[in-house]
Amino acid sequence: MSKEDNPPPIMECSCSYSLVDETGTILEKGESIVRLEEENFSILPKKCGDPLFISFRDTVEVFSESYKVSLLLTSKEKLTLSDLGYKYEDFVRVFLRLRNELILKDLLMHETLRKSGVKAEVTCGKENEKDEKDKGTCELRLYETALVVIPDDGELTRIPYSEITEIQDQDHVLTFLTDRRERWTFSKMGYDFDPFVNTFSDLMNELSLKVQSSLKELLPQINPSIIRRVARFMKEGKAARRKDIETVSPELWKELEKKLAVSGIKEEYDFLQSLAQKDKMCIGLKRGLLGDLTGEYIWFLIPIYSTNPDEPGNAMAMEAISDKGSGRATYFFRIVKRMEYKNISSIETLHSKVDELIEDMNRCMLAINFRREPIYLPSEKLEEPQYQKYKFAIAKISELQKLRELFIGRVIHSSSDQWKRDVLALLKFNIESLEDTAKWKAE
Repeated sequence: MSKEDNPPPIMECSCSYSLVDETGTILEKGESIVRLEEENFSILPKKCGDPLFISFRDTVEVFSESYKVSLLLTSKEKLTLSDLGYKYEDFVRVFLRLRNELILKDLLMHETLRKSGVKAEVTCGKENEKDEKDKGTCELRLYETALVVIPDDGELTRIPYSEITEIQDQDHVLTFLTDRRERWTFSKMGYDFDPFVNTFSDLMNELSLKVQSSLKELLPQINPSIIRRVARFMKEGKAARRKDIETVSPELWKELEKKLAVSGIKEEYDFLQSLAQKDKMCIGLKRGLLGDLTGEYIWFLIPIYSTNPDEPGNAMAMEAISDKGSGRATYFFRIVKRMEYKNISSIETLHSKVDELIEDMNRCMLAINFRREPIYLPSEKLEEPQYQKYKFAIAKISELQKLRELFIGRVIHSSSDQWKRDVLALLKFNIESLEDTAKWKAE
């Protein structure tokens, strides 16, 4: 075997270890060698004992304090490393760097890196609150659609440009607010400050212009003023509500619906629309998710609900159609818990729940670049090599966790008649089922 086939470890050091299960029972402990590699690490007992091979993808949380490193694993076990001696700080730094790089690889899903290696001091807190959570020093990276903050001693944060609502640049300090009411402040960048701010500004402008140019190309008859206004709430492909679009231009919604007709899904769309709360329907346009691989996407959200618990309802239909003609399916999600839905008598309460779900679905779809597999794959499938890349996304994106929980089932487009029968069967199943964990499958 060549050295290329078996590269040396990135770091190796002596330590003590203990592995306990979720009840606190000690499974293994003793002295060992810990070996760090690019995507995994190993525990090699010095005396009797079985070695442990663990992927960074199986580390849910990492805690380092009092010269100990504690790792919570997907198996619900806890691994603690201690007695690292003078290598403790270097070990923590390298371990977190390797794990963060793998998180980046999995979460960004092939995005292009535009600027990296910028060191800064960062603080983060809630808007209009005095207390800030000090995150210390970090590395800043700019990707095509997001800023990534990689702290020296913690887990990275991805901030999509489309979530940034306000930016201030003053006295070599960059501050911005997000639509989650977070306030981020970056300082002490030295000579990197101006180049970083310029690239950051360019990327924000590119994103806005890309949305406007895509809308204009797809809807050439719409005037520039309307394009600019609607682009503000269709950033980066977000699905916009019908009533919001119609406040800008009543004709614009009709033009977007025509795009669905061109995509070959008009009959299915019309069928779902006949069951829907029409003001809450949403359509989004997205171009260039993965360069030339995906082309143009048009996608829609159609909420189906009422205060009559016996009618088809408590469901959000979602579909994303690519001009590349890949396999098609309609995905359905619960709006609220099934027993809760039966007891809601206020349509305004349901409207509010649907607005929250629309926001979550927009965040989730943009975060996972419109991949549907992370939403519907069962947990056991995630252990297969080709799907392990989704583990970090599921662990770190709260909206994705919520969609997996709310997922009812998907209906494949085999034929129009079969699709309609399956949709009605799924909606009937959803109303009659009492368990929130119950999923629909085609017979």
